[in-house]
Amino acid sequence: MSEINSGGITELLKSLSDDIDDTGSPVAIILAAGHGKRIKSLRSKMLHEIWGEATVVRVANAASEGLQSKNQIIVVGKKAKQVAETVGKAQNRIFVLQKEQKGTGDAAREALTILNKYKNIGDIYIFPGDMGLITPEVVSKFKSRFEESSCGMKILTGVYKGNPYENTYGRIIRVPEFDISGTTSGEDKGKVIEIKEHRDIIAMQDKSYYNVMYNNKKYRYLKEELLNINEYNTGVYAVNYGYLKTHISKLSPDNIQGELYLTDMISLFNRSNISVGAYPADDNTTVIGFNVKSVLHKMESIYRRKVWIRLRDIIFIEDEDDFFIADEVVEQILKLDSKFPSLDVSIGKGVHIGKGVKLNRGVVIKSGSILDGNIILGEGSVIQENVSISTYPHQKMLIGKNCVIMRGDIIKGNINIGDGTRIESSVNMTGSDEYPIRIGNNVTIKGTSYIFGSVIEDNILVEHSILKCKKVEKTIRKDGNIQPVKWVMPPPQGLDIVTDL
Repeated sequence: MSEINSGGITELLKSLSDDIDDTGSPVAIILAAGHGKRIKSLRSKMLHEIWGEATVVRVANAASEGLQSKNQIIVVGKKAKQVAETVGKAQNRIFVLQKEQKGTGDAAREALTILNKYKNIGDIYIFPGDMGLITPEVVSKFKSRFEESSCGMKILTGVYKGNPYENTYGRIIRVPEFDISGTTSGEDKGKVIEIKEHRDIIAMQDKSYYNVMYNNKKYRYLKEELLNINEYNTGVYAVNYGYLKTHISKLSPDNIQGELYLTDMISLFNRSNISVGAYPADDNTTVIGFNVKSVLHKMESIYRRKVWIRLRDIIFIEDEDDFFIADEVVEQILKLDSKFPSLDVSIGKGVHIGKGVKLNRGVVIKSGSILDGNIILGEGSVIQENVSISTYPHQKMLIGKNCVIMRGDIIKGNINIGDGTRIESSVNMTGSDEYPIRIGNNVTIKGTSYIFGSVIEDNILVEHSILKCKKVEKTIRKDGNIQPVKWVMPPPQGLDIVTDL
């Protein structure tokens, strides 16, 4: 039995679903059922990440914040289990299974069946799950434009810049100022007649006309005119719920693929005198979707650039094309900037700063270092090159003020490091839940040392030692110096099976 048809998936989606808030708030439908053959990956396209977050999660978050409504229906299909678990359970979110991939219209129809039991559903907003650069600001402005209009449906569009022959998007055909007889189109001007697919335009004969009727008037377009339309469909729609519910059952699969397409709703609405409008996004980069790895890579680069622009005059980033700072850390930096006149934070080339990390003033993280987990860095701490610092999600690591973690160190788990402590190169430290590490102030650990689950008091030098579940007490010798720990090794094991050749 396939994953989609298994009873386990149905039960999982039920367990992750909540109820819609039935008070007239808008509902977002996120289309996340497609696997994406062209992405050439065993993973669902929806789970590919942009700046450390699955694209479908980014779309869901932008929709929720931009619409100011938690009401969401996530339509899943291929890799349903992984997609649903990644998006996760949330208030007013429902998961719907599209068992067969029969087009965007079919996916939306599946979503609408869930809403039948509710009485006060607001407008419907439909988003592709791969549009991971869309922002709450774009969604909010789109919502405002729809609510201000008299349209029953509005399309979020982009504006193509470049050679029109390379523009493979569906063109937005709007009503021009005059019909073919020269009569003014009046109030119809600018309304959407249809979306004309690129492949259909290319198939036309050169210098031939495309004729179309709208509101009993005839309009005519040369093939070249259609190709030069630079406004294109992004796949994001705002629709009046009543109109959508009434007309979506009229969609028919009269195409080569035998699928139902939401774009066909335009002609259904126009035939019923329900106007369709379009609104171009202010920033084309926010409405990019991807089918191939190269476009996904481009989207990642766009996001990185936007992060760099936000931070470039606040902290020092050595290489604007080679760094990662998770969204929540970016927001934390912006809050610190509003609190202090200067931060003096420096981020080296190739540095990765993941979720949970908390930076501080004067922190320096040099090239190639990776910080991932609940890590709190004290003021003035320096992380040198190629250091790896991490925790599990439930753990916390505290690194005190003015600490130095030197090149190539590996530090992970439940660890507290006191102020002024210096961890020199080639040190490996692990703190577990049962055996955490607690290191005092002004400690130096150097040489090829390994520390596991130990307590080391203030001002102690540890050199070339392996300490496993040990307590190192501060002891002052007769000469007034603190007793160091050097060349402490555990008893050897397995000597009885080791012999000279």
